[in-house]
Amino acid sequence: MTERGHFISIWFFIGGVLLVYGILILLSGVYDLINPPKRPVAMSHLHAAVWWGALLVVLGIVYCVRFRPGRKDKP
Repeated sequence: MTERGHFISIWFFIGGVLLVYGILILLSGVYDLINPPKRPVAMSHLHAAVWWGALLVVLGIVYCVRFRPGRKDKP
């Protein structure tokens, strides 16, 4: 934009959303590890919520760091 104003990249917000969703999914997966359901679903032994939650947390952190506001080197 102009010198007077600055903008925040939409990718920073996407990284924040990925981070929040990843934390929520990861926490629900860890809860299922600690308190397994009485009737588990198919392939619950793979713990998909833990893996996907961890992946979303990592991606969210990468996006938040890469596109953080006030960074000197712009992409």
